[in-house]
Amino acid sequence: MSGTPRARLGVIGGSGLYEIEGLEQVRRVAVETPFGSPSDEFVIGLLEGVEVAFLPRHARGHRLLPTELNYRANIWALKSLGVEWIISASAVGSLEGEIRPLDVVVPDQFIDRTRHRVDTFFGDGLVAHVSLADPVCRELRALLVDALGETGVRVHDGGTYLCMEGPQFSTRAESRLYRSWGAAVIGMTNIQEARLAREAEICYATLALVTDYDCWKEDEEPVTVDVVVDRLGRNAATARTAVRGAARRLPAGRSCACARALDTAVITRRELIPEQTRRRLGPIVARLFGD
Repeated sequence: MSGTPRARLGVIGGSGLYEIEGLEQVRRVAVETPFGSPSDEFVIGLLEGVEVAFLPRHARGHRLLPTELNYRANIWALKSLGVEWIISASAVGSLEGEIRPLDVVVPDQFIDRTRHRVDTFFGDGLVAHVSLADPVCRELRALLVDALGETGVRVHDGGTYLCMEGPQFSTRAESRLYRSWGAAVIGMTNIQEARLAREAEICYATLALVTDYDCWKEDEEPVTVDVVVDRLGRNAATARTAVRGAARRLPAGRSCACARALDTAVITRRELIPEQTRRRLGPIVARLFGD
């Protein structure tokens, strides 16, 4: 990675957010990882004086299903670029009447209903169990909520994001079940990112941009791609304003527990960890092992 531009803030753009406006000194960077290729090239530049690495989650042209995303490669690459903070922008459906289309939720919890995804860096002779009790960085969440005050949209501070497998939308029975669990919004991507970001000791928070009411609200038409696409543009503008405001507020350093998540997570005796595994994880464990 010698000579590769560095970044402090990572932005993962979801449906409708395929670029960040206002970046200066822009460069495109392809990063190869031990886990394969990330979703796309990274766009690296300065935003409000902060080095930012932007990744379109579904690739340019929206070519990747949620299940097809290489989550490990995406997070490994961001870590290798020096990223300490990740803002994830995602289109979601609302599971609460008070959360309306074009609102923004900044979740503080997740429920995982995915079935076909790899969501850990560990294994192959290295066992680690990070805490995920609070899966979203409190400091980054608060910073995002503050930045959203510049957008003029309705903001919901906190709530549970239920992550489903997809790519199909929910059945009505599923949607009613998720509402009974107290979930606020439903999406298809963010739980794997949150899990892997914690393992990588990166602060993570979500901008959940509401496009619809899923299918539980029977006085509304069930969600369709046409409905979602119609609202993506306005939500993307909200996300760009929030990201710019967050970059402006980003502190010089980190004092949260995310930055040292691995301190008490590794259970394998160090002398028994295969060298090949350590090399593959590279930047993920470099601080822990002094590499």
